[in-house]
Amino acid sequence: MNSIRPALSVDPLWPRAGDWPRPSGRADAVILGIPAFRTSLSPTGAHATPGAVREALRRYSPTVMGPPPVDLNEVLTIADAGDVADPDGHAGEARVRERVGALDAGLLIALGGDNSITFATAQGLGATGLITLDAHFDLRDGASNGSPVRRLIEEGLDPARIVQIGIADFANSAAYARRAADYGIRVIGLDEVRRRGTADVMAEALDVAGSRVHLDIDVDVCDRSVAPGCPASVPGGLQAWELRDLVRRAAADARVVGADIVEVDATADVPDGRTVRLAALCVLDLLAGLGARKETV
Repeated sequence: MNSIRPALSVDPLWPRAGDWPRPSGRADAVILGIPAFRTSLSPTGAHATPGAVREALRRYSPTVMGPPPVDLNEVLTIADAGDVADPDGHAGEARVRERVGALDAGLLIALGGDNSITFATAQGLGATGLITLDAHFDLRDGASNGSPVRRLIEEGLDPARIVQIGIADFANSAAYARRAADYGIRVIGLDEVRRRGTADVMAEALDVAGSRVHLDIDVDVCDRSVAPGCPASVPGGLQAWELRDLVRRAAADARVVGADIVEVDATADVPDGRTVRLAALCVLDLLAGLGARKETV
């Protein structure tokens, strides 16, 4: 079997996304790979995902169709800061905080890696509000991909400024649901998202989270048919368009200063790469939302 992938076509009138330069001064958006995986509760190859997402980005153009059509590369300064080396554990988290804090970006886009990166990334940004798009509470004890929300609260993040969107039946325990309620977290389950719609839900979430909001995009909030490369995705989750709409709406708000895209295992994706491609589209939707901010200035 021939495993060599055909080269992508070249057309000067059809530019491709990705291949952004290293940061040089202020940028509208900066991509940063944070390939954490060692503390994951499920075996994962998530450390391979930042590179896979960068490769997948080249399958897409940077053009939002509008109307009018907008080439994001023309309206935004976008940079790629590479990856944080060895981001797992306390020393790794310190490196993440340092790298994130040193970047001069209007919007930081962190490519995970597992969900543990949310802890140090939000801290590095100085986030005072958190919105999670996730099937799970992430309030477990210990330090893992199942605990970043609890750890942020214990380090001083006001739980009244946390909104968790997409929490799923049969993917959590009653104990952690009670813990979320005791903290005072605003929880919006899958059924409520579908009843109210993505626009209404995200508008509320942004108002609750307040200023300097970090957006945690755990792709396992999606239905397993569109996210088979997420170890914990389940049938019945969000559709791809629902996730992308929530992401773009969040990024269009100037209160959002950072986002992470996590829980995709590029080594476990199906042959058509649909999970990694969805993660890449989330990058572009974040950029599209950021571009929309300029239109409203």
